[in-house]
Amino acid sequence: MSSPATFAIVGSGWRSEFFVRLAQMLPEELTLVAGVVRRPEAAEEVAKRWSVPTYLSVDEMVAKQHPTFVITSVPRGVNPEIISTLVASRTPVLSETPPASDLDGMRRLWADVGSSGLVQVAEQYLLLPGHATRLALVRQGAIGQCTSVQVSSTHDYHAVSMMRGFLGLLGAGAGPVRVQAGRFEAPMADPLHRDGWTDDDTVKPTETLIGLIDFGDGRSGVYDFTDNQWHNQLRARRIVIRGSHGEIQDDTVLRLAGPRAIVRSSIQRYQLGYDLNLDGYDTEHLSWNGEVVWRNPLLGLRLMDEEIAIGTMLRANAAWARDEGPAPYPLADACQDHHVALAMHDAARTGAAVTAEVEPWGGALS
Repeated sequence: MSSPATFAIVGSGWRSEFFVRLAQMLPEELTLVAGVVRRPEAAEEVAKRWSVPTYLSVDEMVAKQHPTFVITSVPRGVNPEIISTLVASRTPVLSETPPASDLDGMRRLWADVGSSGLVQVAEQYLLLPGHATRLALVRQGAIGQCTSVQVSSTHDYHAVSMMRGFLGLLGAGAGPVRVQAGRFEAPMADPLHRDGWTDDDTVKPTETLIGLIDFGDGRSGVYDFTDNQWHNQLRARRIVIRGSHGEIQDDTVLRLAGPRAIVRSSIQRYQLGYDLNLDGYDTEHLSWNGEVVWRNPLLGLRLMDEEIAIGTMLRANAAWARDEGPAPYPLADACQDHHVALAMHDAARTGAAVTAEVEPWGGALS
């Protein structure tokens, strides 16, 4: 067995902790060797928390640790500079989302590092068990040719990446994309945030952004996101994937199975740990139509879906950084996701349709 891939993390916030926990659960595959922070007063605390050396300089960390790859988990405004520094040292990068703040920032970043092939982005949504299963069904033609995706669960570039993935545009489509959007305000309680229950059921004005996205060639997306929908359980997560011969609505598949035969079937999750199942609490697999479609690649670690997706991304990135696997989510796709999301916000602000034109990274996606 080969030695574990080594990695470092730039940044020490909430998202960084996911990577640290998963590395601790996968010691035979991944080893965290260093952290990089901005403030000297934070260095000692992070070193103690993560049990690794910490540095105030990316260059110093790379020179002393030589990691297989580096995760940048920092505010989007400073991310491009850190990515460029790492690429200059020929160090593979896994960037948190988005890779830059705005369109000009992405253009500059692509000009600096786009041709290097050293940057992947930690876009994990299509690796969540439910979405990975839906994607597998789409790719095997369960609903024919996919033409439309409606997402109401996550925000901005994440939702766009889901749309592009189901529509077959990842690595293959970069625009132009025409977007229309509007914002709507309505009263709503907000009882749950990232840190848990707020114990506040006060109704407050809450904004919803709805976008209509025309990817061209008859492919479209509908975006529907309400403030704090990640955590506020008063808004259900919904996804509808429509194709030429049926559609997938959440866990229900409706399709034309043959002449005069429209059938309805469900995606089923096989969960360990219920009743007298004593194999531990875990998701084992998801199936459809009597066949296992997705198996938990991290079975036995008892992870929530988000952790499964991030762990899958980490594994894939480690393999890519060692030239042992394909690129999991290249910078070009991440730039395109964010480009379309920014156009949607522009359309909502101006009230006019906005076209996300083909950008420099489009050549990598054609």
